[in-house]
Amino acid sequence: MATHDLIIRGGTVIDGSGAPAFEGDVAVSGGVITGVGKVNGKGIEEIDARGQVVTPGFVDLHTHYDGQAAWAEAISPSSLHGITTAVMGNCGVGFAPCKPEDHGRLIRLMEGVEDIPYPVLEEGLPWAWESFPDYLDFLSARKFDTDICAQLPHAALRVFVMGDRGANREDATPADIAAMKQLAKEAVMAGAMGFSTSRTLNHRTSDGQPTPTLTASQEELTGIAMGLAEAGRGVLQFVSDFNDPQKEAAMLRRLVEVSGRPLSVSLAQADVAPEGWRLLLGAIEAAAAAGLPIRAQVAPRPVGVLLGLDLTLNPFSAHPVYREIADLQHAERVRKLNEPGFRARLLADEPSTDNPFLKVMLRSFGKIFQLSDPVDYEPGPERTLEAIAARRGVPPQEVALDLMLERDGQGMLYLPFLNYAQGSLDPIAEMMQSPATLPGLSDGGAHVGMICDGSFTTTMLTHWIRDRTRGPKLSPEFLVHKQSRATAEWIGLWDRGLISPGLRADLNVINLSGLKLHLPEVIRDLPAGGRRLMQRASGYTATILKGEVTHRNGTPTGAKPGRLVRGKQAAPASALAAE
Repeated sequence: MATHDLIIRGGTVIDGSGAPAFEGDVAVSGGVITGVGKVNGKGIEEIDARGQVVTPGFVDLHTHYDGQAAWAEAISPSSLHGITTAVMGNCGVGFAPCKPEDHGRLIRLMEGVEDIPYPVLEEGLPWAWESFPDYLDFLSARKFDTDICAQLPHAALRVFVMGDRGANREDATPADIAAMKQLAKEAVMAGAMGFSTSRTLNHRTSDGQPTPTLTASQEELTGIAMGLAEAGRGVLQFVSDFNDPQKEAAMLRRLVEVSGRPLSVSLAQADVAPEGWRLLLGAIEAAAAAGLPIRAQVAPRPVGVLLGLDLTLNPFSAHPVYREIADLQHAERVRKLNEPGFRARLLADEPSTDNPFLKVMLRSFGKIFQLSDPVDYEPGPERTLEAIAARRGVPPQEVALDLMLERDGQGMLYLPFLNYAQGSLDPIAEMMQSPATLPGLSDGGAHVGMICDGSFTTTMLTHWIRDRTRGPKLSPEFLVHKQSRATAEWIGLWDRGLISPGLRADLNVINLSGLKLHLPEVIRDLPAGGRRLMQRASGYTATILKGEVTHRNGTPTGAKPGRLVRGKQAAPASALAAE
């Protein structure tokens, strides 16, 4: 009688293909799936999955663990939410290639774009590399609780080749473009998963300068894409303001037509143009229907800023009275805010800033919600601070202060700034169901004091499959396929994302009926004593990476089988034979 390393017994298998779920067993040996259906024999370990679902491990296309992967082995919070492969190096920001004199410049860019503090990065990054292949060699010597994939970031590449001219957004010369093309080719040949860039004014250094890639020419982008084309591998990832959607979408389409490389671009609904996303998605759908490998990355919930007294921002951040205590330790600030005299002064104060986000958005109490247990990312208008204030008969700023002072000053507010222009997730439902979209944009590892969206996958499972009441739900087979096989195939990982014999044993056993997102919390485990937002979940019975259980009932087991994945991965011969 055959003995397997692991058998998952009697679960509802959602295999990642999009096919209907079925009850069955999954056997694992040697880090690969060895049987699906009725499995005879015994397992050295067996997991009883009756009443639970068994899925492939999830693949997250859009994270920023570039710094965290240099000092930590836990790729959290993503690894706590069923992610077994995380792709980092998005939005054109990262730390390689980099000359020693540019270390501070790239740290300031990451600090400004992704809200990872300078002291954290300065202490945490060993800078044991200069070239991108050297960076991959450094990562290859490390182990993690997920697999990681690295992309070549445009800002680092541009500064490496052009120095101050690149940082100051000067036009690249033909010689500059040739150098970037060659380095891009070398990077993907060494194992970079692709190339990423940013064309949005939202991305600035911590001292306010736009990202070096903001105005890069089509010639520069084409040259770099052709480096990937010559290598015959690698994906392209873009984020853009799309101020001229037709022109920008046409440019992206030309890049794909010329290079033949797959390209994905971020897509979200903005308050200033609530229907603007439809034009961009239509252009992407038309290109995809014509056979071009182009997709939009979409988020399953609003992209929202968390506001609190222990976080980067709160509704009083721009108030002169609040600035009197802003640098105090958290407990002392909470004590001051509970003093009647100081509280009265603060509530009578007004913002003093020219920054529209601090002056207007942080005071838009009709768009700010209370974040409470159970966590609801599609809150109704009755949950706004404005509505709560009306019921209490007090000013909304007083409600904001009271709610943030809850739980010893750890109360949080939620300001959705993308994907919630009309107070509904119906536009997201449309985006997610398009054949030209992929789930992404979690930004895991970034925005450590403002955003905590590494839990996107759990929202997909809880809200869209089980809990949604304000609109239609989506099928588990569809969503699991999108988050596993579809994302894995997109970046060329044909060895995972599907529960099938011969493929990687990256799996989740999930108690879907009991799956629950917990409130975000602040922890202090970053270098230099830095704090970050963390969000946990209950209901992940087991997460399995390469046949090893890395998390059991939401708790890390200590197993670290995850490694850097160097470029595309073919399906194993045994998997092809099984087909």
